[in-house]
Amino acid sequence: MRELQDIAREVDATGLRCPQPILRAKKALMALTSGQQLLVHATDSGSLQDFAAFARQTGNPLVQQWTDEAGVHHFVLQRR
Repeated sequence: MRELQDIAREVDATGLRCPQPILRAKKALMALTSGQQLLVHATDSGSLQDFAAFARQTGNPLVQQWTDEAGVHHFVLQRR
């Protein structure tokens, strides 16, 4: 796992299919204040496109994303 700093909240959406990872991220982001960051873990292959689109549509920047050796996608979103 990459070294991460300033993560205020983490959501484990592994094993969930669209739209659940996005819905859980949206709910978690609502609990954060502006500038705080959320880390989401997802295994749904569609989440790569889904989180990029979610960031564009909501204005919450997608700060970082990567996929680990186990096939888990990780997304860091920042609350606008």
